[in-house]
Amino acid sequence: MIKRLKQKLRYLFAKKVCPEIIGGWRNANGVFCKHTGVSNMTHISQDGENLYIGNNVFIGHFNYIDGKNAPLIICDNVEITNYTSVLTHSTHNAIRFSLAKETKLVGPVFIGECTYVGPHVVIMPNTRIGKGCIISAYSYVKGNYPDYSILRGQPARVIGDTRKIDKDLLEKYPDLQCLYYNNENN
Repeated sequence: MIKRLKQKLRYLFAKKVCPEIIGGWRNANGVFCKHTGVSNMTHISQDGENLYIGNNVFIGHFNYIDGKNAPLIICDNVEITNYTSVLTHSTHNAIRFSLAKETKLVGPVFIGECTYVGPHVVIMPNTRIGKGCIISAYSYVKGNYPDYSILRGQPARVIGDTRKIDKDLLEKYPDLQCLYYNNENN
């Protein structure tokens, strides 16, 4: 309780000063991820144990992370840049039908490890993004996407495979191969 209060005070103090990344994140299950950094200008909405943010995660400035309505899992080594919305609910249909419960879109979001989310991306409820993906700027992401996908568009579609890009990098930097292939088997 005291640690959570300290984290909140640090967050509020830094918010008044300037945008910066605050190191360390304690998940709802009590696990402290010391290599995770979250901007003080990002709003994270959470309720109970719906939100899980892994270790070595970077969440940049001016994002909205909605872990309140359904499970939101952000795995290890994920980078979410700036001005991104990760949503577990949406009332974009319900508003036209007087907020009828049946028209609200609510569902989990899963972002696989080692995924990069570019700026101005919207990730909708009921979305599963595999590991090792790249999501291009301004993409609207909804649905299931396989591991190592390169996603782009509104709506986002798979336009490539990150393993092709990685192959060129691994040839250029062969000392990274053991790290890459160990990660690929996870």
